[in-house]
Amino acid sequence: MGAKKGRVVSGARPTGRQHLGNYLGAIRNYVALQEEYECIYFVADLHALTTLKDTDKIREWTYEMVLDWLAAGIDPEGKGTILFIQSHTPQVSELHTILSMLTPLGWLTRLPTFKEKVRAQPDNVNYGLVGYPVLMTADIVLYKADTVPVGKDQAPHLELAREIVRRFNHHFGEVLVEPQAKYTEFPKILGIDGQQKMSKSLNNHIEIASEPEEIRQRVMRMVTDPQRTHRHIPGRPEVCNVFTLHGFFSPDHVAQIDQDCRTAKIGCVDCKRLLAQNIADYFAPFRERRAALATEPDRIWDILADGARRASAIASQVLAEVKEAIGLPPVR
Repeated sequence: MGAKKGRVVSGARPTGRQHLGNYLGAIRNYVALQEEYECIYFVADLHALTTLKDTDKIREWTYEMVLDWLAAGIDPEGKGTILFIQSHTPQVSELHTILSMLTPLGWLTRLPTFKEKVRAQPDNVNYGLVGYPVLMTADIVLYKADTVPVGKDQAPHLELAREIVRRFNHHFGEVLVEPQAKYTEFPKILGIDGQQKMSKSLNNHIEIASEPEEIRQRVMRMVTDPQRTHRHIPGRPEVCNVFTLHGFFSPDHVAQIDQDCRTAKIGCVDCKRLLAQNIADYFAPFRERRAALATEPDRIWDILADGARRASAIASQVLAEVKEAIGLPPVR
């Protein structure tokens, strides 16, 4: 195996069984990055507390999400990827506190995502919500990651992390690594409603672990070109969410689908049936691996525990360097 390009770190809130948006937007990239980078992935359970909703489900959702990640190809045992739960490395909370002392409040309140969250939960604008990007910065720099896979909508958060790193290094020396963005290729995945981003909370999602019949039922509910109200009316693939997904799941047929849709040679029902079949076929090996992993639940938690031990070894060293640079008294 050749030398790795660098170190990647990324995490996601525990949301249970993953959907197509999670897979196309993040998971498949996580898997691919293992070939070229040293990868560190974590379940962001602390970040999940900013809403204070469904905290009793965090353990279950962590297990289900990690099961999907492993079945999709994240491979701690074969590729050496570190996979762990955020709260199992307490050093991140300590670094978060230190970095918060360096971060002007205005940097946090100007972020578009903060303003969106305030509108979404006006009765719960808590300190954790304001400081969320600082904790995210700690998640990254605690492992000296130089690369972070993000979507375009996350760019402001990563730029803030870079600003915090620059501020720390200016005050205390070149200790922390300034991370670079590696943007994901796939655009935002719309839900079956064709309007909103795919989300479990909106119930417009398709779970990647779904059985073929469940996939078919969800796909058949997908909204297509609103102007194509009858079978004989030519369609506009460029505005159809079904066609967007064909681009990934039906690569050998997408040109023909485009032509047939524009000339009304294929109707929306047949187009959806083909997509449903191709999605089900694509995830068939995944479902088999997931079913096998699910027979060994202790193995899942053991993988996470081992990942936490490995992550903590890195975190402890970096945190010691941070404290030394600042001038904090050493522990004896």
